[in-house]
Amino acid sequence: MKVVYSTMSEEDIFQLLESEPSSEPDGGVVPDLTAPGSDIPALREQLPVLVSKGRAKDAIGVQLIHEQVKRLSDKDVEKYTKRYETYVGTKTTESLIDSFIFVATKAVGMGVKIKKNSETTTS
Repeated sequence: MKVVYSTMSEEDIFQLLESEPSSEPDGGVVPDLTAPGSDIPALREQLPVLVSKGRAKDAIGVQLIHEQVKRLSDKDVEKYTKRYETYVGTKTTESLIDSFIFVATKAVGMGVKIKKNSETTTS
């Protein structure tokens, strides 16, 4: 393991931590697809997939067909893409919470020995 010591002052380090990360491709941060000026054609390609799967009503709250997706304004494409990202984020969070509860319950069950009471068991 290689240890590298920095000659930066504490103020410089705090300034770096408080500054906004670069969203340039070489900056290492993934750019937000729904940011203003984002790639609308790329966003528009996501919506037909959602429509094809039949999940548009659940995910974005509107039942669309492919012809409607083609005619959406740029503003509507951004709006529906943001709704879809929120939907996916919500589903992912719910799944993670359920998994955590399951694992925590199993861990507690393995660590805590429950004594069986003869009154509660039925023959």
